[in-house]
Amino acid sequence: MTNILHINSNYMKTLGPTTAHLVVTLYDRNRPIFHFQEASDILGGRASAANALSQLVRNGVVTRLKSGTFSLVPFELGFEREYLGNPYVVARELISSGHNAKIQYYLSHGSAFDLHQMVTQPQLDIYVCSPRMMRPQNILGSQFHFVRCKTKDLFGITEMWVDKNEKVFVSDLERTLLDGLKQPGYCGGFSEVAKGFSIKHDAIDPQKIIDYAMKLSVGAVNRRLGYLMELYNIGSRIHWEFLQQTLTSTYQLLDPELPSEGHHTAKWRLRLNIPQEELLAIGGT
Repeated sequence: MTNILHINSNYMKTLGPTTAHLVVTLYDRNRPIFHFQEASDILGGRASAANALSQLVRNGVVTRLKSGTFSLVPFELGFEREYLGNPYVVARELISSGHNAKIQYYLSHGSAFDLHQMVTQPQLDIYVCSPRMMRPQNILGSQFHFVRCKTKDLFGITEMWVDKNEKVFVSDLERTLLDGLKQPGYCGGFSEVAKGFSIKHDAIDPQKIIDYAMKLSVGAVNRRLGYLMELYNIGSRIHWEFLQQTLTSTYQLLDPELPSEGHHTAKWRLRLNIPQEELLAIGGT
């Protein structure tokens, strides 16, 4: 049990018996980001929880992230009235909303690129895939995007530590790259996705990523995947030829976010609206 005597004395002055019990219990349960219902369960009623949380928010001990979702401000930060906490843990709690912990989700797109160390710039937008429909939310300057997916497409997911106490579900490397090929705009653009292929060149399992592509069954993804695998020499000719056999005669844009221009490659049924030289430069080839 956390010893309340160890809490900073300035905080002690702000905490009455009820609020102290709530804060200490949340820390004991490792719930720095929590929901109103949890506070209500701890304090034995909604009225007690509402009064305690109102006091804690007013005193800067707790930040209200959105209606019904709160974050404990670490004692060492003092009385911060706006404290987000780990954005990936916040995303996990937003998608569950305290109502159904079994709702499936995974951190995806640009967030997964970040967690797999494939980006060089700080990520201010957070992406979550889930069968649950939710509107985007801006919380303390961070934009949370909820990408709806079919339940059958919840595969290629792993757990990852995002700090010393918290884990989240995130797409594994191969699934992350495929989501990028499908919706590169959520990853900073197709060039950023190509950079991910280049950075993780030796870590990509060519058979796994092809198996995942077959599960997703998106023709444009197969085209882009085959093109980049061959360009960056990922896998072998047998992998590339298999992907070629899955293609129809329809042409797709290499980068769906850019104008329809550039020459066509019959091999991959793509219109190359990003010059190959630019992608080779990204890969350092």
